[in-house]
Amino acid sequence: MLEVHRTYRAKIRNHGQIAGSLDRHGWSASKLWNVANHHSRQVWEDTGEIPDHGDLKDELKTHPKYKGLHSQSSQRVLEELAEAFNSWYGKRKSDSRANPPDYRKKNYYDQEGRRVHEEHPRSTVTWKQNGIKHDMKNNRVRLSKGANHKEHPKAWEYILVEYETRPGLEVKTLQQVRAVYDKAKGRWELHLVCKDEIETPNAPGNETAGIDLGICNFAAVAYSTEEADLYPGNRLKQDGYYFPKELAKCDDSGGERATRLHAKWSERRTHFFHSLAKHIVERCVEKEVGRINIGYLAGVREDDNGDSKNWGKHGNLDLHGWAFDRFTRILEYKAKVEGIGVVAVSERDTSRTCCVCGRTDDSQRVERGLYVCEECDAAFNADVNGAENIRLDINRSNSESVPGLGGDRSTGWLAQPGVYLYDLSRGFQPRTEVVDCKP
Repeated sequence: MLEVHRTYRAKIRNHGQIAGSLDRHGWSASKLWNVANHHSRQVWEDTGEIPDHGDLKDELKTHPKYKGLHSQSSQRVLEELAEAFNSWYGKRKSDSRANPPDYRKKNYYDQEGRRVHEEHPRSTVTWKQNGIKHDMKNNRVRLSKGANHKEHPKAWEYILVEYETRPGLEVKTLQQVRAVYDKAKGRWELHLVCKDEIETPNAPGNETAGIDLGICNFAAVAYSTEEADLYPGNRLKQDGYYFPKELAKCDDSGGERATRLHAKWSERRTHFFHSLAKHIVERCVEKEVGRINIGYLAGVREDDNGDSKNWGKHGNLDLHGWAFDRFTRILEYKAKVEGIGVVAVSERDTSRTCCVCGRTDDSQRVERGLYVCEECDAAFNADVNGAENIRLDINRSNSESVPGLGGDRSTGWLAQPGVYLYDLSRGFQPRTEVVDCKP
């Protein structure tokens, strides 16, 4: 059996009765975030190091703000903050303008620009199994309150939520509940994370595909059937330029508009990754692929001496907003459900080696999208060449016997891969069918 996790969105039927309790817990999550954020900044200033989740828990578990949520919910807030600081730490190596995670505050100003009021926004609250009691028969879930919100000894120790999912859906094996505030609708909704077990699927076939991740083309995929696909990252890059500019216009980096922009940007990026992974897996099923080789990108931000690479102003923005590790995790999950294994292989020399004859030379990549081999006179798309070398795994110990290198192979498919562009409403579509949409 194969264990999978699925997330379902649910409407809260008794919203009027429990909105106040959810509000208080959402505000408590923001307050704890801010306390932990301040502590992390102080540790950074004093030691030059960032505390991890375990350090934050040890330091703050006795803090009054920690008791505003169930203990596991507080732990999740600290985990999210630690992840955000780690992301910032990676970015600041090449971009000195990178700022640490913001405080979660919403400020109000008078007509003269003076701050007259400040409050905490409603942050997402996560309950894990110890804080949940699920009544599956009646579509109700009890969510444990934080100690600070148990008004008196006889008060209910939980929030009783009645939920409604799409017709025909039965929520079983509930593992986690997230209460998410929708600012546009002015109400809370639930995200229900469930664990399912399915029969372990058989692989669609024995073929291998190779994936080369990049910046201009987010992904190039080569198949053993001598076919290749390109997935340009234009939409991801456009968002990467658009949203920072809009955020720079915000008077308050932790204000309501900035929070909305961050949420929208994150949602669009997540949708891009899921749509791309889904499309690649579907293509692999069509091509009877049982294994995907994906380039192992650890160290891509550093040069041979361990120093941060300088890719230029826009290049650094692209590279350090490039969540390739997150995409790989999504791809692994979706491929696993189809019985396809995902294997990380070395990218060393894959962009400099001709996948037809095996010649390696820095000068053969004559420009961004073109690879020309002086040995066999072949000319083809540079990213597809890298993907094919990853498919062949040219760096394995028995590379001399890798099939394809040095053989009599067609090169037309290397020069003219299929191109799929991202459409906001339909996911990835052939280039001729995509309608351009602005952010």
